[in-house]
Amino acid sequence: MSDQTCFYCVKDQRLNDLMIEICELKASTLYLFKEQTYRGRCIVACKGHVNELFELPPEERNLFMADVANVAAAIKKAFGADKINYGAYSDKLPHLHFHLVPKYQDGPSWGSTFAMSPEDKIMLQEAEYNQLIQKIKESL
Repeated sequence: MSDQTCFYCVKDQRLNDLMIEICELKASTLYLFKEQTYRGRCIVACKGHVNELFELPPEERNLFMADVANVAAAIKKAFGADKINYGAYSDKLPHLHFHLVPKYQDGPSWGSTFAMSPEDKIMLQEAEYNQLIQKIKESL
């Protein structure tokens, strides 16, 4: 099932402006978030168009959450994060997805909620994004 107004389903320029597809997983698609205040921040988006975790049949839900856990472990391994924060808000974008946000004791927002859209955005060059993507792929 898909929704032609949802950028996770359509995979149009709105999505490309915010993130870079890394790979397909069992129940989701993995993206690198372009804004990199939190080095290694990714999105795990459900392949099917659902809004809520409870809308997935149990087997699909388990596969999706396994994808989330596997990506979190890969991010921690790749970047040495002290903690992974998980965000699943979807107020304005009704498509099940998790933000996986690596946090570092000496980094931004340590000890508090990560900033969804930080004031001082850190954008990288294409080669830097490619290096992050390669590290994540090697750790999956």
